[in-house]
Amino acid sequence: MNVEHYVPLAPRCTLRVGGPARFFVRAQDEATLVAALEWADAGGVPVRVLGGGSNVVIADEGVDAMVLRVGLRGRRLRLDPDGSAELTAMAGEPWDDLVEHAVGLGCAGLECLSGIPGLVGAAPIQNVGAYGQDVAGTLARLRAYDRIARSVVTLGASDCQLGYRDSLFKSGAPDRYVVLDVTFRLRQGGAPTVRYPELATRLAELGLSAPSLIDVRREVLALRRRKSMLLDDEDANVRSCGSFFVNPVLPAEEADRLERRAAVGAAMPRYPQQDGTVKLSAGWLIERAGFEKGQRRGPVGLSTRHALCLVCHDGARAADLLEFAREVRDRVRDRLGVTLTPEPVLWGFRDPGF
Repeated sequence: MNVEHYVPLAPRCTLRVGGPARFFVRAQDEATLVAALEWADAGGVPVRVLGGGSNVVIADEGVDAMVLRVGLRGRRLRLDPDGSAELTAMAGEPWDDLVEHAVGLGCAGLECLSGIPGLVGAAPIQNVGAYGQDVAGTLARLRAYDRIARSVVTLGASDCQLGYRDSLFKSGAPDRYVVLDVTFRLRQGGAPTVRYPELATRLAELGLSAPSLIDVRREVLALRRRKSMLLDDEDANVRSCGSFFVNPVLPAEEADRLERRAAVGAAMPRYPQQDGTVKLSAGWLIERAGFEKGQRRGPVGLSTRHALCLVCHDGARAADLLEFAREVRDRVRDRLGVTLTPEPVLWGFRDPGF
């Protein structure tokens, strides 16, 4: 195990801001990962696990912790006679490569999650989701290192406590587990999931009444590209962490009151949930509060294509980004009565104001 010191983190994150890691370890195998965690725990050193850097904001002063860069690679497939398939990927596998692989195998269940940046190990932590699918829909189990038990454990889907952009690893027992690999249960030759209205409309426009997995993946990537939700260095909006705020979920009665208050002259997007609550569009709320796509505050601002993305430009600092994020949150709260919460994790801030 090689412990590096004061390693820059900005080049390793999609926002490209933030200071260095006090300690930095590259774990290409499980033995190195476990040794690094034991070294940190023995010395009382905080640990931060870095994947693709697409869902993290790092303070300009850096992180006084050991940043563990997970590089475990490998995939394996098991086909079952009942038509299901179990696809296992190590935590360091790029997420979209796994989705492309599943689609190429003709295994349904991940196709709408195409184009999401980051690594496989982060997917269950955030319960990543898009266009009508999320990890909870296909997660079978995962292996993780338990820092309390000091052993490798296997957790089933129910153990992971997956919710909307939440999990055991995010809010139930943060910092306890480090994901090693994830197994998904997919459907051999299954039909793609087409329940998201925007995706369904686009497929209908193309005359695809029975789209293939490849069709759905292609159109999801196209939708994400039009919203600057793909990592493309030629895109002026590329320096973001995707959606900066979580779409709020409210009781139906509260959503009704908000719609009466906010949606004069415009229908408020509403996404009813199985438990009777209603998920709202944070991007719509931001625009309804008076912000416009492309609006700038010096070197930071909103994406020109999606109001939910906060973007860094030349000269930006993490402090600039959070100051603007607080302005957005405060105006939405003051004008509409809804408090938005950040989706990315915030590292190294003494008081980020969230």
